Amino acid sequence: MCRNIRRLHNYAPPATDAEIHDAALQFVRKVSGSTRPSQVNASAFDDAVADIASTTRRLVDRLVTAAPPRSREEEARKARERRRARAQAESH
Repeated sequence: MCRNIRRLHNYAPPATDAEIHDAALQFVRKVSGSTRPSQVNASAFDDAVADIASTTRRLVDRLVTAAPPRSREEEARKARERRRARAQAESH
């Protein structure tokens, strides 16, 4: 479940609100142990996602680094290469 939480800091262009929301949603799902809360817990679940997304946005916006921004396309290419190498290793 948490594999979907990606690094959000130091990318060009910066992380979108949708990416931050998705990471917060995955975090709350992991912590709560539920991908879909019951009706009685939906409000608490949604509030937690909103709070974590807000806190994450503040964090990402305030972090400072001297490193050059990462390229989303280059990081995606590297991830594809890692998956390909893993699949080849598993097939041998």
